[in-house]
Amino acid sequence: MASILVVEDNPGIAYGLKNNLEIEGHTVFVAEDGIEGLETARSRTPDLLILDLTLPGLDGYRVLETLRREGMTAPVLILTARGEETDKVLGFRLGADDYVTKPFGLLELMARVEALLRRAVGTPIPESESIHFGEVEVNVPARRVTRGSDEVALTHKEFDLLLALVKRDGAVASRLELMKEVWGHRAAVASRTVDTHVAELRRKIEKDTSEPRHILTVHKSGYRFQG
Repeated sequence: MASILVVEDNPGIAYGLKNNLEIEGHTVFVAEDGIEGLETARSRTPDLLILDLTLPGLDGYRVLETLRREGMTAPVLILTARGEETDKVLGFRLGADDYVTKPFGLLELMARVEALLRRAVGTPIPESESIHFGEVEVNVPARRVTRGSDEVALTHKEFDLLLALVKRDGAVASRLELMKEVWGHRAAVASRTVDTHVAELRRKIEKDTSEPRHILTVHKSGYRFQG
């Protein structure tokens, strides 16, 4: 099973999560402030990080930004009472893979944790495969994206979303289909998660986000990829 770090200053939430995750067989570490969370993430190298944003010492945004800058690739699930769209966009921009607002349903949170862990392990991919469109090259086995001579830093979810669109070869993918395929949800979820990730993908790979060439919106249907 996986090792999971919970960075949360509310002991009731932190140790409630610890108990439930350990019942599922995971090894769980708890940090109650941002500085301890940063140090524990560095020393324990967890497979997944559950991160509050409002933390003593060092807020969750700075913890996330620092770990991504240092090269941590493990998926990060933000768990916070801050539910404004601007908070979510910033979280995804700094490298979060999922975002859950408090109060939360325990069963849904556990399902999201398992989905993130499954996708972090990944599925077999052809050993030699690259995708080219415009100035962009996607090295699938290495999960590496470049635009021209510049490397594009995508989160796990952004990369998986890009592949989910590309492999449809121009066919439309609904938001629900993408939620199920990329995030692992088995039912409709009222969320703008897909839209937020698409906006971030466009910002990173499109020349002009106001007139995207590759990731296109299909009105009332979803999104499609155009090479």
